[in-house]
Amino acid sequence: MIISYIQKMNINPLNQRNNLDSNNIKLKNSYDQLQQLLISIAQKELPETVIEKLNHAIDTLNAIDDSNPSLHKAIKNTQASLLKILDKELKVVPINHYKKLWMVLGMSAFGMPLGVAFGISIGNLGLLGLGFPIGMAIGVFVGISQDKKALAEGRQLAFEAKY
Repeated sequence: MIISYIQKMNINPLNQRNNLDSNNIKLKNSYDQLQQLLISIAQKELPETVIEKLNHAIDTLNAIDDSNPSLHKAIKNTQASLLKILDKELKVVPINHYKKLWMVLGMSAFGMPLGVAFGISIGNLGLLGLGFPIGMAIGVFVGISQDKKALAEGRQLAFEAKY
């Protein structure tokens, strides 16, 4: 059922990998997460050029054998590649994409200068770390507002990337 839904959108499905090692939970979870990403991508209207790029990445993963030790890394790389294509071409992002991005940017762009300013003004550079949580809070606020904007514009997938 899932495969037929994805094929209706001309997106190639992932190979059925029933032989995944049941002892490797991370591999199975990564594969299931990639499958969920494809389902959420199939719900969007995409131009043919983007579909071709997505299909190329999926075909590359499908060519890898189940017993290959680098399968987990290839699954993660394929997921990152698909998300990068969607972001670059259509500005379509997963849930909490901007929040995660701006949290790091807030700490470095706002937190570091604020910490240095506090430290120098008080004369104790030990307060340098005080700016990081402030910058992180600013970054999270900016990211959440951009995520809400992406959702309102219909540019958000029904998928959250868990790395």
